[in-house]
Amino acid sequence: MANFKSPELLAPAKNLEVALAAINHGADALYMGAAKFGAREAAGNSLQDIEKAVRYAHKFRAKVFLTLNTILHEHELEEARKLAVAAYEMGCDALIVQDMAFLEMDLPPIALHASTQTHNTTPEKVKFLQDVGFQRVVLARELSLRQIAEIRTATTVELESFIHGALCVSYSGQCYLSHMLTGRSANRGACAQPCRSAYNLVDEQGKIIVRNKHLLSLRDLNLTDQLQQLAQAGVCSFKIEGRLKDADYVKNVVGHYRKTLDEVFAGQKRPSSGHVDLNFEPNPAKTFSRGFSTYFAAKDKPANLASLNTPKSVGEKLGRIKSLDKQSITIEFESEALRLNPGDGICFFDKTGNLHGTNVNRAEGNRLWLNNMSDINAGAPLFRNFDLNFQKQLDNSNSAKRLINVEIAFESNENSVQLTAKDEDGIINTQIFEKEYIKSNNSAKTLATIQEQLSKAGSSIFNITNVKANSNETGFYAISELNSWRRTILEKLEEKRDLYYQNEGQSNTKNNTPYPNLNLSFKGNVLNSLSKQFYMRHGVKEIAPAYEAEKPIGEVELMVTRYCLLRELGSCKKDKSGKRLQEPLFLENNGRRLKLNFDCRNCQMKVLG
Repeated sequence: MANFKSPELLAPAKNLEVALAAINHGADALYMGAAKFGAREAAGNSLQDIEKAVRYAHKFRAKVFLTLNTILHEHELEEARKLAVAAYEMGCDALIVQDMAFLEMDLPPIALHASTQTHNTTPEKVKFLQDVGFQRVVLARELSLRQIAEIRTATTVELESFIHGALCVSYSGQCYLSHMLTGRSANRGACAQPCRSAYNLVDEQGKIIVRNKHLLSLRDLNLTDQLQQLAQAGVCSFKIEGRLKDADYVKNVVGHYRKTLDEVFAGQKRPSSGHVDLNFEPNPAKTFSRGFSTYFAAKDKPANLASLNTPKSVGEKLGRIKSLDKQSITIEFESEALRLNPGDGICFFDKTGNLHGTNVNRAEGNRLWLNNMSDINAGAPLFRNFDLNFQKQLDNSNSAKRLINVEIAFESNENSVQLTAKDEDGIINTQIFEKEYIKSNNSAKTLATIQEQLSKAGSSIFNITNVKANSNETGFYAISELNSWRRTILEKLEEKRDLYYQNEGQSNTKNNTPYPNLNLSFKGNVLNSLSKQFYMRHGVKEIAPAYEAEKPIGEVELMVTRYCLLRELGSCKKDKSGKRLQEPLFLENNGRRLKLNFDCRNCQMKVLG
């Protein structure tokens, strides 16, 4: 891996507590939303909390990106601009945006990242975003390793890619199903997640082909085994989804990828400073998960992408229910290392495919006594969605500390003592303390005392790896003096680190780089005059208003997805061995019928309404 720098590990932060947990468990950067204009309106934060997160992250050279990635109404433009200015003033490292209005605003020199909501799927689109001033582009989740490599070949902009978490079934920024059904716009941060609902699949006569299944609800993404390939394809930032997730989820998932990255990129310099010694063994299956897939990263036509029976977390698979009686069940575990304990939560599917859960009251080997024995059937797969012992380990990890390595040098003369501290980033601080020389009766003991006291970092963010002192040192120094000097040198070093931190933002100069297309449909998400002005300046001739401003007349593509229901059900038209389903097909829910269109040439499914 000599040709590759270790990629950035980018974590979500619902709030300040989660932000601190992400940094303490190894994130190189984090992204969080303000009170408005973030694509997760339920994950907003005050400016005060964002600033606290920024200050803490920067101590470890970790970055903070503010999400302003909704499309903006006309009356919101100035408020959004002021928020962007405030983000710059508090030290945020970048803004993640969807609305091109930001490129028309008078902003300070802060980096702009093009959100995945800007539908970044082709070399031409990413090259355009690069040329108009974006420092980074967040790639669509649907891209394969080959497609990412093609984008890398055509561009020099930083590329960010999701590696873990929930998957939107639609191309991000191109989904209007929530707004059509509920009036809640995904592009405005208010998605009602209709893709997680249950649907019937029916034919034109209303015959039910698949009944009451979560046909659009995908499993979660997990690219643990593709990290090296992603880096080789050109990705510099690995993103964990989850700005609605709690601190336990972030601690576990960030800890998992920190450990994995450090193994995969051993010896490579990390983008941030400090190291974390986790006091638990991270395991993504032990926190919220609908089951995992690699989506399109590993295969062009993957199967089993959906979580058809439930949109809820099922956790880690343990095995199957071998037998049961009135009081207990017996489990056939997939591994001898697996065990259940009293207090654990388990779940299983009944004979009709409905998910049920209960708690373990008592466990003896592979025999369990449960809180509720209803609906259990022999042969059913068994999952653990709450591990009590693991939860206790996560609770204990609240005290996890991230520490920066420091070397200290001790020198003395007749009138003073000089301490020099140098940290792992090469930042040096020297302090001179007045001290009249007093000869020690035991120079060996003096040297040992100096070494011992100066090696204690206390509650600081530092880890003292080495203390250098003259082996001929013969002075006498009180322990209280040594401790005071050490505290001072470390406090001053931390202050110096704060002063030396530099943002990498740059001023954006407007240009006339041609947009790849001359026409923009409602999918261009143009909701305000500045966004329209941007596209016109870049050569777009016809611009339709955003869906949120004016719903198009007639049949509309509410969702376009690379996930194909025909393939998921074993009926792909390109697979001659599969069974055939007679089209047209529809999704039906609560009296609503949505037509499905299968674009086999481009391997896409479209939901029409």
